[in-house]
Amino acid sequence: MSLKVGIIGLGIMGGSFARNLLADRQSVIGYDILEENIKVLVERGATAGTSPRDVANQSDVVITSLPSIKAFHTVMTGEDGLSGAEKEGLIVVECSTLPISDKQAAYIALEKVGTVLLDCPISGTGAQATNKDLSVYGSGDEDAYNTCKPVFQGFARHAFYVGEFGNGSKMKFVANHLVHIHNVASAEAMVLGMKAGLDPETIFNVIKEGAGNSRIFELRGPMMVKNDYTEATMKMEVWLKDMTTIGEFASELNCPTPLFTAGRDVYLSGLAQGMHSLDTASVCKVLEDYAGLERLNNDG
Repeated sequence: MSLKVGIIGLGIMGGSFARNLLADRQSVIGYDILEENIKVLVERGATAGTSPRDVANQSDVVITSLPSIKAFHTVMTGEDGLSGAEKEGLIVVECSTLPISDKQAAYIALEKVGTVLLDCPISGTGAQATNKDLSVYGSGDEDAYNTCKPVFQGFARHAFYVGEFGNGSKMKFVANHLVHIHNVASAEAMVLGMKAGLDPETIFNVIKEGAGNSRIFELRGPMMVKNDYTEATMKMEVWLKDMTTIGEFASELNCPTPLFTAGRDVYLSGLAQGMHSLDTASVCKVLEDYAGLERLNNDG
């Protein structure tokens, strides 16, 4: 018997989870604070929820994909939150990138009412989410994780069980640390090539076939070539949250991250210039400004 899957947070990532689960013929109940996001999914065959609690009461598994700590606590333990659900055996799969301490607090609160919370951050961009090219870093109760495997298969390419609750977030911080650096490195390389007179499209097509390639270069390089960052797969304003969380995590461990720290200022420069809603690939434009580079064909 297939599981009924609730999804709370129908933005870039959660919306893709829902669409792929529906395409996989799984039952989906969706909720978002933006009614338009719910409407779009209902038109595809999903059921609309009226609150996190309502979604939980209709579901066997609830996936949460949330943009902030405030939203997270509201969904978990706020009025009409998941802690007030009356669904026996409920499993909540938390996919957001947030401080482990906040997830731990929610874990304790939900455990008191008989709900299992799994810490399952997602590795991948919005573009990858559309194509089910994601990895799930699952942690927490292993039996609950195994129960959710058919759900993971409906929206992700890989699912890894990495141990006790919180390990999923730790793994995600490591992965996003690399994403953070690779993105700036990709932009820096593009700017270096363009400054030397090379065509950006040629740079991309050649470098992606060699040792200097990375998944991030492949994903973000086309945006850098077009100089158009408006169709964001990860908005700069959301990345600020992730970047801050990873920085605090490293500081708590007294672990030096010199490359991560150097890249941080490039993102902050973009935010200072009003790039909040643009894709993080827009760091290329920041570095172009640093280099005094003005494209002849500036479409951005």
